[in-house]
Amino acid sequence: MAIVDDLSTGNRGNVNPAARLHVADMRAPEMLRIVDATRPDAVVHLAAQAAVSRSVADPTFDASVNILGMLNLLEACRAAGVRNVVYISTGGAGYGDTDVVPTPETHLTRPQSPYGVSKVAAELYLDCWAGLHAGRGVSLRLANVYGPRQNPEGEAGVVAIFTRRLLSGRSCVINGDGEQTRDYVYVGDVADAVTRAVTRAGATGAINVGTSRETTVNEIYKTLARAAGVDRPAEYGPARPGEQRRSALGWDRARRLLEWSPQTTLAHGLAETVTWARAHDGR
Repeated sequence: MAIVDDLSTGNRGNVNPAARLHVADMRAPEMLRIVDATRPDAVVHLAAQAAVSRSVADPTFDASVNILGMLNLLEACRAAGVRNVVYISTGGAGYGDTDVVPTPETHLTRPQSPYGVSKVAAELYLDCWAGLHAGRGVSLRLANVYGPRQNPEGEAGVVAIFTRRLLSGRSCVINGDGEQTRDYVYVGDVADAVTRAVTRAGATGAINVGTSRETTVNEIYKTLARAAGVDRPAEYGPARPGEQRRSALGWDRARRLLEWSPQTTLAHGLAETVTWARAHDGR
């Protein structure tokens, strides 16, 4: 097993000891050599520029990482004869605000940020590559992933950010009124879906990975604050540009193609996240 990461946001300590880590950029010519030397049965592509705000400020950089990075990887796979690629895409940012919630894969993608546009474009390139080169491409459209080991630095998931701030005695700032909704899916359930996508030969195309449940940011804060033993209210700041109002993903296709379902309740997953962070000094 091989892992490629430029460690710009990753942590070397999270790498499985049984895996070989290649510190490299997905856009670099070096990818051709790495994939050819490894010749894996399947590639799982998780690397991304994932900050919506940075994509708005610098859409060229966002496209460079998320689109050109995908193309470079696909070319490396083609040259090495790798035919199975599982791509970690986005749900909410790809669909944008929709009139159908929970949103199925058949709904039009209407991204409202350059990040969402680049992720959807990469899905289309994967579909094209699979058709041209007799490959199999799966795009897992993830809901908002949370859980232990999530990096709270920069524009990370709200759960990781709030958990660190609550445990360190700092205030939490909610963007907008906090009534925007997201579909929060536990990292362990996502890992299970990825494994199934790799091993289910009949699975292709876009597959949502979520819970179908809408949860407001206000609810997330209140639940985490209780788990952390904090009774201080959150603070509020301006809403972020390019952020959709509502999001939840229908996961019927994951049930049919992957025989997958979310197993972790939000209350249990948030409690596990706080417990882990407390044991690791609030990280």
